[in-house]
Order: sequence, then C-alpha cells, then structure tokens
Amino acid sequence: MSGLLDLLIPAILAGVSVYGMARGVDVYDSLLQGAARGLKILLGILPALVTLLTVVAMLRASGAMEVLSAALAPVMDRLGVPPETVPLMLVRPISGSAALGVGSDLIASFGPDSPVGRTAAVMLGSTETTFYTIAVYFGAAGIKKTRYAIPAALCADLAGFFFAALTVRLFFG
Repeated sequence: MSGLLDLLIPAILAGVSVYGMARGVDVYDSLLQGAARGLKILLGILPALVTLLTVVAMLRASGAMEVLSAALAPVMDRLGVPPETVPLMLVRPISGSAALGVGSDLIASFGPDSPVGRTAAVMLGSTETTFYTIAVYFGAAGIKKTRYAIPAALCADLAGFFFAALTVRLFFG
C-alpha cells in the first residue's frame, strides 16, 4: 500500500502534464511562468515575514515576554485563563513556530494532561497566526490597507483563547 502512495504525487503531476498537452498547452512554459510569478510574490512578502520573525525573537530574548506575562497574570487568573498561557497568547498571532515552541514548553513543564497543557493545546488548535496570515495573503494579493481585517482577526483570536480555556474547564474540570 505504501508503494502505491509513494507514486501518488508523481502520478498527479504526470496526469496534469498529459492533460495539458492534450489540450494544446505548452506545459513547460506554463510551469516557468508560474514559478516566475511565485518568486515575485515571495519577494513581495519576504520583508514582512523577516520582520515578524525578528520581532518574536527580540520579544523572547529581551525578557519582554516574561514582563508582559507577569503584568497580565492577575487579569487572566480572574478570567479563568491559566496565567501560564499568557506567553502563548502573546506569540500566537505573530508566529506559529514560536507559538508551537511556547506550547511545547508549557506541555513539557506542566504535562499534557494538566489544565495548562490542555489549554495550550486547544489554544494552538483554535487560533490563527494573524499577522503572518495577513502578511502572506494581503501581500500576495497586493493589498496595502488592511482596514478592519487585523482588529477583527485579533478579536477572533482573543475569543479563541478565552473559549479554549472555558472549554478545557468545562470538559476536564
């Protein structure tokens, strides 16, 4: 079965190529044009991606993440959100890989079956890397003004964080 699955992608590529040739399309030229457009899009979004990753690294290295976490901990505790998940909440809208690192640290420290570990896992699964997504998709589409997209997406992330904590409390006590 795995031998058959190993051939799936090459079979799809060959099938698309044969279909294109049958329709009279210069498949190789179309491939080159698509690759050129892809590189132009990459060059357009690369500065935003580098900036986002730099900001996340600076926040973690400078200790600002810990200061913000300590400042927000009392509020989060009153709202029923484990205060230990504040770093995850701060990083998740910016970088998925940094959020995954913070989440795995939380799970390693508190355990996967702890309220903190479960809440972190649900938060990772129910929120989005807002700034990354907007940078990629709006940059690829050439949109310069995001208007209400960022505030709306951050509100959705905030709701996802709080409902993740609520869901874990409801289902796991």
